[in-house]
Amino acid sequence: MPMLLAQAGQPSPTQIGVIVLIVAVALFVLFAFILFAKFFNLWIQAKMTHANVGIFDLIGMSLRKVNPNIIVRSKIMAIQAGLTEKDGVTTRGLEAHYLAGGNVPNVVRALIAANRADIPLSYKRAAAIDLAGRNVLDAVQTSVNPKVIDCPDPAKGRQTVDAVAMDGIQLKAKARVTVRTNIERLVGGATEETIIARVGEGIVTTIGSAESHKLVLANPDSISKRVLEKGLDAGTAFEILSIDIADIDVGDNIGANLQAAQAEADTRVARAKAEERRAFAVAMEQEWLAAVQENRAKVIAAEAEVPLAIADAFRKGNLGITDYYQLRNIQADTEMRSSIAGSGNSRSQTTNNS
Repeated sequence: MPMLLAQAGQPSPTQIGVIVLIVAVALFVLFAFILFAKFFNLWIQAKMTHANVGIFDLIGMSLRKVNPNIIVRSKIMAIQAGLTEKDGVTTRGLEAHYLAGGNVPNVVRALIAANRADIPLSYKRAAAIDLAGRNVLDAVQTSVNPKVIDCPDPAKGRQTVDAVAMDGIQLKAKARVTVRTNIERLVGGATEETIIARVGEGIVTTIGSAESHKLVLANPDSISKRVLEKGLDAGTAFEILSIDIADIDVGDNIGANLQAAQAEADTRVARAKAEERRAFAVAMEQEWLAAVQENRAKVIAAEAEVPLAIADAFRKGNLGITDYYQLRNIQADTEMRSSIAGSGNSRSQTTNNS
């Protein structure tokens, strides 16, 4: 009897399965209710604005790590502005651009601005421009409202473009370039730095080819005309509308400075050559003094041989005593005259010094 009661108190497998099914359905309903509550506001917004974003699309975005708020609000903004899925603004397209790292709201705003300004811009091109690292919204705004670029860029440290005319006078110029974005060349086109560099090069070339700086000062618009004729916007993302010379000043006389520097260099070269010649003359003088001393040594050596020759003449009988005394008298007379002449020169030198 107890065994029957125990068996009667245990649930059957069918009852267990029913309980598990009820629990699973309850969990599913609870999970669905949580998801519905989470995305209810976005779904209602999309439904009321005909954005065509379903609740399952929102759940899929969450599973794909896509921010549903950005996608839904961007699509609502596009639909309210008159853009449709035929223009490329689809939920899948916005999700793909978001996953690629693009700025979805910025692209949608650019498309709206282009549509309002009647500028041909497709979603595919706008997304490509955004993924290329360019600000597509700023590009569209610049295409509608041209902007002014300073040449040179003050942020780079230079305030003027310096050039020298053919008469040697330096001119310092500032230019302002009005540009408009070319949407078709925005992908792969050169940036503002290229425009600034080309305009600066054109200013330097124009001033450098002028015969006189006065001609440039009298007609500064000639710089703008010649620079515009060069087609500086080729290969860039901009279209140059105008180039205006904001300011032009006279700088240094570069030609005179160069001539002065050349004269100074020539003077230094002449001094170096003169010093070289002086050193050579001093060296030659020292060589001559050495030669004089050498000749004096030879004379003294020759004079030292005279007594030996006299002694040899006595031994051989070629010189007598009378001849010897006559020779001595002649030597004494010569030495006396040399002494007198030497004392006279010393007195004259003393007189001159005094």
